[in-house]
Amino acid sequence: MDLTRDSLTVAPELLGTRLRVGAVTLRITEVEAYHGAADPAAHAYRGWRPHTRHLFEAPGTLYCYRSYGIHICANLVCGPIGSGSAVLLRAGEVVDGLDIARARRPGVPDVRLARGPGCLGQALALTLDDSGRRLGDPELELLPRTGEVGPIATGPRVGVSVAATRPWRFWLAGDPTVSPYRASPRLGRGAGAVTEKK
Repeated sequence: MDLTRDSLTVAPELLGTRLRVGAVTLRITEVEAYHGAADPAAHAYRGWRPHTRHLFEAPGTLYCYRSYGIHICANLVCGPIGSGSAVLLRAGEVVDGLDIARARRPGVPDVRLARGPGCLGQALALTLDDSGRRLGDPELELLPRTGEVGPIATGPRVGVSVAATRPWRFWLAGDPTVSPYRASPRLGRGAGAVTEKK
């Protein structure tokens, strides 16, 4: 896949591809696009910082960050080097290494093993040390789709409080591994709840 392109082009094309991290492989079912310095919801919006440095590296770089002080979330950098654009991996279906993912998330139903970006990070055992790894490194591989993915839905991103109504979240319509939409509590009631299908 050509990750040098715009995040809004890359994001829906990631759906149905498979990400392998070590012994666990996910089929990606939900993503969000972040448009670098032009996107006030992006980590790159305020420019290069030591903790966001991997966002400004070559396409195919993994950018990991800690959310709510607990969860490790993963993004794939895309676009030109230095743009800070990336696609957040929000959800997936474990298609290989199921027993390992279950052990990492004990007692969780299979359909929820990687539902939501923090759960996805846990199922893949990602840490902040994984930030900066590149696709093609040992044990980190993006595999192409196998067959048709079906309809793709788009709607507002989850939990952001700025640029919240932009329909830059993409998911496989009807897939049970996709996470539920939740608006940021800092937004007014019902903000961004409308979705559209394409």
